[in-house]
Amino acid sequence: METTVKAPAKLNLFLDIVGRRDDGYHFVDMVMQSVAIYDEVTVSVDDGEGSITVECTDPAIPCGEGNIAYKAIKLFFAAVGKNVPQVRVHISKNIPSQAGMAGGSTDAAAVLKALNTLTGAGLAAAELEKIAAEIGADVPFCIEGGTVRATGIGTDLERLDPLADCVFAVVKPEVNVSTGMAYRRSDEIGYGSPADISPMLEGIGTGDAEMVAKSLYNKFEDVMRLPEIDDIKRLLMECGAMGAAMTGSGSAVFGMFRASDFDPECLSRLSSKLKVMTAKPLPQG
Repeated sequence: METTVKAPAKLNLFLDIVGRRDDGYHFVDMVMQSVAIYDEVTVSVDDGEGSITVECTDPAIPCGEGNIAYKAIKLFFAAVGKNVPQVRVHISKNIPSQAGMAGGSTDAAAVLKALNTLTGAGLAAAELEKIAAEIGADVPFCIEGGTVRATGIGTDLERLDPLADCVFAVVKPEVNVSTGMAYRRSDEIGYGSPADISPMLEGIGTGDAEMVAKSLYNKFEDVMRLPEIDDIKRLLMECGAMGAAMTGSGSAVFGMFRASDFDPECLSRLSSKLKVMTAKPLPQG
């Protein structure tokens, strides 16, 4: 049995780090958005026991036990109380790595959804999200998808209204960012008053895309202070973006455009040197 799942990327419209737990996990307040940039994850399940194979078209991505899709398989079958059969996963990568776009997390979520279908387990979304939380903080969101506020360590999810009609231009610079390093620098700086998320939530609730765009925020921009990020944001604003920000711990940067005003030709000066992707927001994962 085999199935292929389209695994969408995510963007952080708002990302604040508000504290750190004793176990190293961080408390966050985020608004995350699924966008139409996809990996394709093909999962096959055959009779037999204990054979897991993970393959990826990007040679820079670790396979085998080094890929969280492998962990997703083991946790899924543990949760349903069955031995692991012969499982093969093939990941066709389109989402750039080390970009802050949940490329690994969305692949793991796709594996959980595929296995739920192929095995006939019939787990509800909440049950899949419980398994997902053991894999990584972004994986439950990737199960849920759409426009979501995430609090706690990123696994407490609140579905928000769908985002108003807009287009995102996403730029991946050559610089890569280590998530672990970004959080360590955040810890060194410390945590003061939280950023005000209320304008973002109001803009989403009223369908005011410009208010959302003006409220884009990412604490990691202040923490990392990468000049490449500021340069790309400036160019996106010059192309007519209503707002621009880095996503996750980076290094991808996105601009938010009105769909009616978006001019892809303006991005040609970026796309000649850097990887540029355009995408609309998605209502679900």
